[in-house]
Parts: sequence; C-alpha cells; structure tokens
Amino acid sequence: MAYDRHPTIRVPGHRAIVGYDVLLAELSARVEEVRAQSGGRCVLVCDSYPGVWDDEVISQMERLRPDAVVDTRTLFPNPAELTRRMEPFLTDDRVFGRMCFGELEEFMDARALLAARWCVEGVSGLVLVCGFGAALVHPGDVLVYLDVTRWEIQLRYRAGMPSYGCDNGGEDVLRKVKRGYFVEWRLADRHKARLLGRADYVVGTDERGVPRAMTGAALQAALDAAASVPFRTEPYFDPGVWGGQWMCEHFGLPADAPNYAWSFDGVPEENAIAFELEGGVVRLPAMDLTLMRPLALLGEGVYARYGAEFPIRFDLLDTMGGQNLSLQVHPTTDYIRREFGMAYTQDESYYILDAEEGACVYLGLHEGVDPGEMMAALEEANAGGAPFDAGRYVNRIPARPHDHFLIPAGTVHCSGAGTMVLEISATPYIFTFKLWDWGRLGLDGRPRPVHLAHGREVIRWDRDTRWVGENLVGRARDVDEPCGAERVEVTGLHELEPILCRRYTVPAGGSARLDTRGTLNVLNLVAGAEAVVRSPEGAFGPLTVHYAETFIVPAAVGAYEVRPAAGCEGPIMFVRASVRGTEGGHHDEEG
Repeated sequence: MAYDRHPTIRVPGHRAIVGYDVLLAELSARVEEVRAQSGGRCVLVCDSYPGVWDDEVISQMERLRPDAVVDTRTLFPNPAELTRRMEPFLTDDRVFGRMCFGELEEFMDARALLAARWCVEGVSGLVLVCGFGAALVHPGDVLVYLDVTRWEIQLRYRAGMPSYGCDNGGEDVLRKVKRGYFVEWRLADRHKARLLGRADYVVGTDERGVPRAMTGAALQAALDAAASVPFRTEPYFDPGVWGGQWMCEHFGLPADAPNYAWSFDGVPEENAIAFELEGGVVRLPAMDLTLMRPLALLGEGVYARYGAEFPIRFDLLDTMGGQNLSLQVHPTTDYIRREFGMAYTQDESYYILDAEEGACVYLGLHEGVDPGEMMAALEEANAGGAPFDAGRYVNRIPARPHDHFLIPAGTVHCSGAGTMVLEISATPYIFTFKLWDWGRLGLDGRPRPVHLAHGREVIRWDRDTRWVGENLVGRARDVDEPCGAERVEVTGLHELEPILCRRYTVPAGGSARLDTRGTLNVLNLVAGAEAVVRSPEGAFGPLTVHYAETFIVPAAVGAYEVRPAAGCEGPIMFVRASVRGTEGGHHDEEG
C-alpha cells in the first residue's frame, strides 16, 4: 500500500541553502555587507537548540576567520553545578521530573556571561558567538538559529550524546530524556520563540554534517504556508519490547528493526515539518509552527485554553505479532499538576485500525476489586514473585477493527497483543504509570520503570465492569451533521476528556464538506486506500492522504472537503478530532 513517509509543504519563491560551503558563502556575503556599513565590525550570532553538534558548527563557522570567538558552553557552570541548579526539576526518578518555568539565563554563569558581553563589545572586527543562549551575549548583527527535532536529540542520546553541559554520555537514556523534557527543552523553546521572528537564517541540523537552511524571510513564508493549508508532519517509527509487524508490512519500513512498536505522526513536539524550497528540503521541528503561529494553527479557543501547546496527539501502537502493552494508568489532572507541574493530563483512547482474531483491550476493573489486594499482588509481582494475574482484576474486552475504546485518566488499561491501535489523546505523552510489564525486560536488557506509588494515587477504583460498559465501550452514535457524508458518528471521547472525535463515512464519488470553525482539526484515514483533501474555494492545493496517515488542518483553513481519490473503490472512513467546546459558536457534541 502507499504510505508517504516524507511529506513536504511547498514554499515557492524561496531557496534552500544546503551544505556548509553554500551556507558559509551566504553568511560571508551577509557579514561583509554589515561590515561595510559599520566600519568593519560585525557580530555573527549562531544560537542553537541544545542537542545541536556544537563542535561541528563552531569548526565550520571558524572558516569565516572571526577576530574573536565566544563558545557559549564556557558560559555555563561546571556539570555538577549545572545539575545542582536543575535538581528541583529532576527528582530521583528515571522518568519523571517537574516542569521548569524558568529562563535560560538563570542557569548560566552570570559573571562569565557578563565577561562575554564585554569581550564582544571590545572587538572591532568580526565576532562569532556560537551555541545555546548565544543571543543572550549579543542580539546579533547577523542572527543564525540552528535547530534540531526532539526525536533526533533522543536518537543522539541513545548513541551516547550527553545532556547539555554535562559529562553523562553513558547515563541511562531515560534520565537524559527526562532532563531534556522537563528542563532543557522548556528553557530552549522559550528562548527560541523570541528569536525565530527576527533570525536572518534558520538551519535544520538533523542530518549530521549537512545543514539545511533558509533565510528568515523564507521561514516566515514557510510558517504562513503551513498555518493556512492541511498538512502532514514527517512521521517516525521506533521498535519496542511489545512491538509488532503490521507497520513494517503496510508502510514499507526497513526490515532491519526487530519490530515497530509505535509511530508518532502529527505530534509537533516530536515530529519534523519538511519544507520543500527551490533546491532542496529543509526539515525543522514542527513545534516551531506551534510557537510562532499559535492562533492560526490552534484557533482562539484552543490557544486561550492551552497557550502555544498542540493539545491533540495521534500515534500508532502496533502489537500485531507482538505482545501486550504494559498495564498502566495515567494521572488525573489534579495529580499531574501537583506532582509534575503540567497544566493538563494524558486523557486518551484506542481506535482499533486492525486486529487479529481473539485480540483484546484491558480496560477498567472487575466489580468488587479490593484495592489493597490488587496493589499487594502488583507489589509482589514486580518484586519478582508470582506473576500478576491481570485477568483476575482487569476487564479483558474483545477488540475488533473500528472499535473505539475511551480511556479517561485514572482508568487502568492497556492494549493486548494482536491489535493495531490509532491512539487519539491529549499530548502529554510521557506520563504513563506502568503497573505491570508482564515480567519482561526492555530492548536494552533492563527492566522498564514501574510506578506503583504514583499509580496507587490515581487509579479510579470505581471504574468497574459496569461503568466501563456504560461509558467507555461501544459509545459510537449517529449524529446529524449535514456535510454530505453518508454517515457521521460521534465515537468519543468520554465527556470527562477534552477531545471530541467524529467518524465520517464517504462513498466513492462523494465528499464530506467540513469546516474548522476556527479550531484545530486532526484527522486520520482509517479505511480506504486514498483520499484527497481540497479547498472548495481553491484556497489551497489538494493534499493526498493514504490509509492510516494522520493530517492536520489548521484552524485558519476554514472550509475543506475530504473525498475518496479518483479510482478509489468503496467508501472511505476518517476520524476527525478537535478540542471540545472550541469551535466558533459550537459547544454541543450532538451538533
């Protein structure tokens, strides 16, 4: 089947700057323009996201023959002191810290920063200031921002890259990711958001040794383009201990991995957004769009509620030919706010794309489960005693294609082996409290972290068989939405969850005429080989999407149509998610 692993957004009228030779030639010309106007002085600031290869960048930029160089790594305290300053946000846990709401300058050495500023002011020629926080030394006569996606950072952690300013290359990868997620990336996003609007050049550095850049004007055009058309982010795929083979077989993925457990597709915090310019493709973090165009992307209602955060997550979980996910629970909003400083929690759902005969989902507890007995059994099992008998305590519900299981926070759950799940959820994706991991080790040979202490605090023991049956299973119902689709159904999520999901069935030759009504839409083609997303007024070019692909429709798009591609046999089905109560003038899920 067709599956586009490298979707792009065209940005006509602008060119890609690919490779150091071309980039340096461009910068040299720009620097000389500035020096000609300023009597020979120019400060070239190359600020960067933590995780960019600083040594590579500095060694290349020094080819411009600067009269002085400031490496911002020297402006941070030593690794022990830097870690001490971060300790309030790191905790002793392998996975969970507390969200940092500080500013980057608070973690720098104040005296060294001041000395660097004086140094820059004292040089009459070309000064190069390079690294994380460089714009805090000087705003830059020429400002370059070097970016990298969080997914690429995590791959670099796995390969031995230390956390920023540290010597912990061999440390547990989960701890490095924790430091990034709770501290470094939060500081970096705030800092970056202040720079991208005035950067002269922005450089994607996911590909080591091959920078891919565009001018600041091209970046603004690219962001405007992305915020005004339906688009896809570039998905990534990763193996896991429970992973299956469905995605490998259906998406044409490389066969060198043991399996593929999950895919993120349409998660700006993780995914890249690829811009096709004249002469090449420039990949940047999709989070840049969220930071720089939040109103156009999210809409007034979502922005008012969440700020510059992308609150809807679609991802794929593949256990076809694999194993059960860990038995788990997600924190309640009150708990995630108190313990981790997060504003909202990981409410979610499982939409079943495909399933083997006999597949199931574990969801909610049996009637009359004794909390003390169940927690004692989990403690014993995780200590190496008798395996936890999940079936004794947790409902095991058959799973069939196009079932939609709703999972509000606090509900014990997991997908069983033999399912292909489209997970539709709120975005805080690391807040999973594992209760039981079926006695196995991770792909790294280490036990995966289990969080019984956290789980005990958030499990809703009243979500038993009856409650689950009445609230979380088989809740699809037809609604009257005059859009031209053959059938429109509300499939979820539960009223306690912030996301509303509808499923549309469109026959061959038909179309569903939709409107964002001023709020973010995220969709996935859950049946049918191929669909086309187009503008009724010709406001944007058509976007072709394939089975199981996720696509984003920014709030600013307004009216759009989804129809089966020409020659597509049979109907298509797609699901559309939005944040409940944020559509312009529309607050009733019955529509």
